[in-house]
Amino acid sequence: RSLLVVHFWAPWAPQCAQMNEVMAALAKEHMQVTFVKLEAEAVPEVSEKYGISSVPTFLFFKNSQKVDRLDGAHAPELTKKVQRHASSSSVSAGSNDGAKEDLNVRLKKLINAAPCMLFMKGSPKEPRCGFSKQMVEILNKHGISFSSFDIFSDEEVRQGLKTYSNWPTYPQLYVAGELIGGLDIVKELEASGELDTVCPKAQKLEDRLKILINKAPVMLFMKGSKQTAKCGFSKQIIEIMNSTGVDYETFDILEDEEVRQGLKTYSDWPTYPQLYVKGELVGGLDIVKELNETGELLPILKGEN
Repeated sequence: RSLLVVHFWAPWAPQCAQMNEVMAALAKEHMQVTFVKLEAEAVPEVSEKYGISSVPTFLFFKNSQKVDRLDGAHAPELTKKVQRHASSSSVSAGSNDGAKEDLNVRLKKLINAAPCMLFMKGSPKEPRCGFSKQMVEILNKHGISFSSFDIFSDEEVRQGLKTYSNWPTYPQLYVAGELIGGLDIVKELEASGELDTVCPKAQKLEDRLKILINKAPVMLFMKGSKQTAKCGFSKQIIEIMNSTGVDYETFDILEDEEVRQGLKTYSDWPTYPQLYVKGELVGGLDIVKELNETGELLPILKGEN
């Protein structure tokens, strides 16, 4: 039941070197976990078998079964996944009921992660089976707003959801936490005209951007979050914002490509970070720096100016 983490890497990719350092630190912390590095291009048949199309990619194995996957250089996510799988590995074999309960809790959270959730093979942009591709096409054709989960990325979810929902195949569509069904049922709902009433419609992008901009009196659109800025400009603006002591919320534009591209057009501002106060654009890092230096930033953030 011990955990094996395999890092598919390439010597020419600097992000792989960074993740190797992260992995070395995790290895010291989790002595019971085995960490292995595989040069992806040196083992093409293995890379092909596990669908490794970019580096770094991490695969997680338990009992010779692939249980999880992480694509990209996301140190916090790697740490989280290692901790979660390592802790479930250390549970004694006699507590399978507890493990099953934990999985069910996780499945319930995933199913309720969005008003409309699609569990599919691959992603909406790159479906990895014909049924999933057809499902995505139908949902998009009807302008339905949905989030998705790639069941290839997590073997535990892939197998567990079949039992949890008593539905043996994928894709599976859920609305408000309830199973609607697979492709055949969605086709039937489309044919009868019921699909539009069952599934939530996608918001227009402009309406969605307005809601996000006004989510809090002070909103910062950045790369990363308050806790983990993912670019130097975002890091600098966070430091300035924190020094003011004013409450603000952030939105990670790396998590949503539609918002990332759409907001540039909506605000007529081509770069990030972008700071908004009461729904109005203040500007990017340079403007925030200037306002901070002249003492104008705090009154603006407080809505006094």
